[in-house]
Amino acid sequence: MGAKGWIIRQNDSMDVTSSKGALAYRELRRRIISGELAPGSRLSQYELADELQMSITPLREGIRQLASEDWLKMDTYRDVRVASVDAGEARELLEVRLLLEPEATRLAAGRRTGAEVSVMEKAAEQLLPVTRSWGEEAISAHRAFHRSIYVASHNHVLIRMLDGLWDKADRYRYVGLQLPAGNEPRGLDLQQHYDILRLVVEGHGEEAADLVRTHIAHSLGAAVTQTLENLPQAQPLDEVSA
Repeated sequence: MGAKGWIIRQNDSMDVTSSKGALAYRELRRRIISGELAPGSRLSQYELADELQMSITPLREGIRQLASEDWLKMDTYRDVRVASVDAGEARELLEVRLLLEPEATRLAAGRRTGAEVSVMEKAAEQLLPVTRSWGEEAISAHRAFHRSIYVASHNHVLIRMLDGLWDKADRYRYVGLQLPAGNEPRGLDLQQHYDILRLVVEGHGEEAADLVRTHIAHSLGAAVTQTLENLPQAQPLDEVSA
């Protein structure tokens, strides 16, 4: 994949020391989130360095930063694995989202600008049900819509926290597409987005926040969390995928 394929976001918190190290960080994180690098899999570092057309040194800069953020588990540079997904982390992400995103939505209802409303409306036009049949396109559109809402909170600390939370939670959404929950019809979930948008545009902050809580509690992320919590401890995820 060339440089145009890399997902580059300005709010990444990186201390990598070279531009190639930053590129390695971003590309590896993208692959982890999307599931291209499977949970628990071992990194073939020299193959990755060849793919990314860089030496092993900047690749290891990216690996070190990803390990510090718990995307990777590193015993030594020879034994680096993608962090596993587990019910405990899924539950924690869901709980934090329930705390932060309703409040960001409430603030957005009182602070949104006309330009921000236009962004929200355009994002809503791209929405698709987040199910296996729509896949990555739906996940990307879903994230863009929710971000268009919470960015309008104008609370930069809250925005950064939610950006990081969504990075971690998106990984579970991709996992969820392979679980039974990923094939469920989600018409109500889709409609709630439009209702949230209407409440924010009309300035009904408390009602919007309440609906976001309901939306999160019945989201694909919540369904994935419940599925993982109900799995026998020794059962691998691929045995329950449809």
